[in-house]
Amino acid sequence: MGAESGPETVRGLQERAARALPASTVEHSDGWWLRHAPGCAWWVETVLPHGDGGRAALACRVTGAEKFYADRGATARFQITPGACPPGLDALLAERGYRAESPMSLQTASAVRVLCDAPANSLRVRLDDQPTSGWFDVWSAVHGRGGTSAPEWDMLRRVNAPSAYASAMIGGAVVAVGRAVVDTGWVGLFGMATAPRARGRGAARSVLAAFAEWAGGHHADTMYLQVEQDNVPAQRLYRRAGFGELAGYHYRGVR
Repeated sequence: MGAESGPETVRGLQERAARALPASTVEHSDGWWLRHAPGCAWWVETVLPHGDGGRAALACRVTGAEKFYADRGATARFQITPGACPPGLDALLAERGYRAESPMSLQTASAVRVLCDAPANSLRVRLDDQPTSGWFDVWSAVHGRGGTSAPEWDMLRRVNAPSAYASAMIGGAVVAVGRAVVDTGWVGLFGMATAPRARGRGAARSVLAAFAEWAGGHHADTMYLQVEQDNVPAQRLYRRAGFGELAGYHYRGVR
């Protein structure tokens, strides 16, 4: 797996991920991160509830989070990780009518293991320290939701930590991309995307191997990523590359 499991490890990785997916507005309140990011993917602006507290305090914190989003014309959504979040929060939100949704898997792997398991016929991968239009076009074609791309570009510009934008190439065309961010000894992977015509040709594995080598150059031994539990192709890809689940989590969404 590449890392020891435990609430502090999981909490730390999710906070690193929040820094790698920075919202335009972030308020910290006794361990809770209230995040607002209009126009970005919904998970960028979820509540990260990592502070402890009794049930009465939790109810007050939930009410405060709801007000934070209501004041901005948005609705609250909470990221729930057993062990990393306050006990009783998931049940409290369920009682308040929030629905469980989007089960996720937080996974880790050692950079050395990912490199060792890389395919012998890896594609050429270019690494840039800033996103290029070619990189963004492939990412947007796979993950974009239509409309303006300005909020996503703005989010990438807000990332302060050293980053690598990988572009796997076939000929002169970018066919697969990903983003890596190093933060206090860990490298997080985000935005993995492969053009349909290049799937099954080792493009994503080539990107993972390039990131593993980049991680070593930044003195980071372990990598992490987040993937949907029901994304079978991605789960298979990461398992073959050496990743294993550190924790499962889900969200509590609109009532």
